[in-house]
Amino acid sequence: MDYKECRSSTTINFIAGAIGGTSAAIITCPLEVVKTRLQSSGEVFKPITRQITSVSTITRIQPEQRIKPNGILGCMRHIINTEGYRSLYKGLGPNLIGVAPARAVYFAVYVKSSKYIQQKGIVHQDNPLTHMLAGASAGFVTHTLTAPIWFVKTRLQLSSHKYGMMRCIAKVYKSEGIKGFYRGLSASYFGVVETIIHFVIYERLKKILREYHRDNSFDHLEKNQLTDFMLSAGCSKTCAAIFAYPHEVVRTRLRQETRDKERKYQKFFQTLVLVYKEEGRPALYGGLGTKLLCQIPNCAVMFMVYESVVFYLCENDQND
Repeated sequence: MDYKECRSSTTINFIAGAIGGTSAAIITCPLEVVKTRLQSSGEVFKPITRQITSVSTITRIQPEQRIKPNGILGCMRHIINTEGYRSLYKGLGPNLIGVAPARAVYFAVYVKSSKYIQQKGIVHQDNPLTHMLAGASAGFVTHTLTAPIWFVKTRLQLSSHKYGMMRCIAKVYKSEGIKGFYRGLSASYFGVVETIIHFVIYERLKKILREYHRDNSFDHLEKNQLTDFMLSAGCSKTCAAIFAYPHEVVRTRLRQETRDKERKYQKFFQTLVLVYKEEGRPALYGGLGTKLLCQIPNCAVMFMVYESVVFYLCENDQND
């Protein structure tokens, strides 16, 4: 098959997406943990017992007084001091288990949907609506299939206790049943907007940069533009993340463990309004700095590796 046809191959994109997603997940795991903690309410943080010595007494902060640290470095320092360095890699297990199939499905469905839309003549190839529809399809399918994996990852990252993935799964199943693993799925569906914005801007930037290089007489446009892929992915992810970020805060609140018999956070809009009323607008953007610090390199690495693997596999296919 020719290079263009190879790039549209579901198998090629499935493999490239899996490799790209896995590489990015390992590199940015500590920042992902910090981001998740900052999105949550303060009760997930392990309390620090401070001793204040006076002439006759020693005052201790009671366990109920949980202090939510401020900022990325403050949160990271708190986790290291109270739970150890290994806690910065909580959730990496389910993340690695989930990210390969999730990104594989993500890219495969996106490319397949885009190809189908163009073949049926629904929308012109260069029309942003093509990327919107394909991005929406990729988002819905991926979120539906992988929701339980990301739920477990979030629970592990929010927990101040040291227990593994299987114990977490057993605990959730015992207390909440199968439905518990799909908490926050409604928020994920609203988050498909982020996927749509991301792909529309990414494809547009990639096209602009490709045309720029053509005007400047660059050769092998499809082969040597890794910097362009990283730049396009980073910029598009930043725009999409800022616009759609509140859904992530809501999803984390819906997934976090509660000590109360009646759950405080139950549905998407109920949680969105409740967080806004009780904590104000800034709470809906809690962890955004970490999200950008984490997701920009994550996305840049993922798309660079993805595009590189697609190119490598297609080149080998043509040479065989």
